[in-house]
Amino acid sequence: MATVTDTAARERWEKEAAAAPTREQPPTTVSSVPIEPLYTPDSLDGFDPETDLGYPGQYPFARGVHATLYRSRLWTMRQFAGFGSARQTNERFKFLLEKGQTGLSTAFDLPTLMGLDGDDPRSLGEVGRLGVAVSTLDDVDELFADIDVGEVSVSMTINAPALVVMAFYLASARDRRIDWRKLRGTIQNDILKEFHAQNEFVFPPEPHVRLVCDLIEFCAEQVPQWNTVSVSGYHIREAGSTAVQELAFTLADGFHYVDQCLARGMAVDDFAPRLSFFFNAHNDVFEEIAKYRAARVLWAEALRHKYGAKKETSWKLRFHAQTAGCSLQDKQPQVNLMRVAYQALAAVLGGCQSLHTNSMDETLALPSEHAVTLALRTQQVLAYETGVTNTVDPLGGSYFVEALTRQMQQEARAYFERIEEQGGMIAAIEKGFFRREIADAAFVYQREVDARRKLIVGVNAFVEPDEKPLETLVIDDTVEKEQVAKLKGIKERRDGEAVRRCLDEVKRVAATKANLMPALLEAAEARCTVGEIMGSLADVFGRYDGAAKW
Repeated sequence: MATVTDTAARERWEKEAAAAPTREQPPTTVSSVPIEPLYTPDSLDGFDPETDLGYPGQYPFARGVHATLYRSRLWTMRQFAGFGSARQTNERFKFLLEKGQTGLSTAFDLPTLMGLDGDDPRSLGEVGRLGVAVSTLDDVDELFADIDVGEVSVSMTINAPALVVMAFYLASARDRRIDWRKLRGTIQNDILKEFHAQNEFVFPPEPHVRLVCDLIEFCAEQVPQWNTVSVSGYHIREAGSTAVQELAFTLADGFHYVDQCLARGMAVDDFAPRLSFFFNAHNDVFEEIAKYRAARVLWAEALRHKYGAKKETSWKLRFHAQTAGCSLQDKQPQVNLMRVAYQALAAVLGGCQSLHTNSMDETLALPSEHAVTLALRTQQVLAYETGVTNTVDPLGGSYFVEALTRQMQQEARAYFERIEEQGGMIAAIEKGFFRREIADAAFVYQREVDARRKLIVGVNAFVEPDEKPLETLVIDDTVEKEQVAKLKGIKERRDGEAVRRCLDEVKRVAATKANLMPALLEAAEARCTVGEIMGSLADVFGRYDGAAKW
């Protein structure tokens, strides 16, 4: 209860604050959420620290999923890497491991992401440009050559052909006599966000979700340490969403996968502990921290009370964060180093389990060795020199952070209700609900930048007219020629009859409700290609033109 002195002090502050000038830029978050000039206990009406905040490692996990967090173990430091051929990316992996990276993160080129081979006419000019080209099991063998994937955690950012690429990865590990039960890592395998934001889908939503659940089911039994989905808000945010939209749409996607796995008879505690999340780390430090805290609470509530999970590990939302690519600027690109550092700080204060820091030149080209080293050093300075790892959840109990966290929870719940009103996830996708919401948010943000109500250093403020260009990494067309030639050789050497038999089996199983992974493992060993397998699935599922639906 406030004393007379407290009341007098508050009244004095209110008068002084009311008389003070305000900056030209309105005090809002990146997502245009108005921010009060001061937060006090009154901002947390009804807040109970014991139940709403709790302790780290305990329900509702607002303060993190581990009791001691970074005091015991630092987050996994990953740098997203992939370009050119499998051999070139393998060399970059080894370079990063030598520099102190603690986990691998794999970027695939656009043809692979779309389920196309390097020799497909539609791949022309894109092979190895924005990620590594992978068409067969041989590419995966080369990608991880001389790297003990039984010891190193591996992340793979791929969605539409995720089940196919995972079959290649498992077949490669088996050929190297690496026990699947030792494999640790994550495959993104989140197709729903492709329909919301990124457009790298091949089949209609429902069969695509079936493939996601096939992988969840198979790995729950055979690859128990593998994170089978990285439910991704990152790309939703990159498309222009607000922080709350990123939070709500990501969790809604996760809930849909849970629903579908339960519908096929799986027990929630058998698969939920291996669902992971992938969030953006944008510029507004406190908005991002509140987003991560709200995500943990909302997920824990749903898994415990709606889905009836009994294991605490099923309630825990574990997440990887990547600094915001959409925030990077091609003007004064070295300033991106500072942006990335603050974004990384937000991810760590928010309790991430692993982190990728973007390189300063990524808005211009794939990162150079110099730039990617600086990005990794950003994490290392944060971990070893800033003191943020010394105590768990240092911002817990902050009036501002807790108020913003509660607000984001409430607004996310409102979105959950709106999605249900649309008829659920698939119906909302078909109606274009998510795309409209994201497009509207992106328009509002750009309008604020254009009006200089939001300042971007080097873009609409503090402009440098004479800039010296950075040296950037260049991928020439030699990679494409080599990949096409390599693929031609594999097709000439393989057993054509075995390939036809395996592709027929893929189509047969796809037409049933059986799990596709065993058939895909056989197809991988026969050197069936990504494009051939995806084409066989398309014969059963059909192809999806999202533009025709909206």
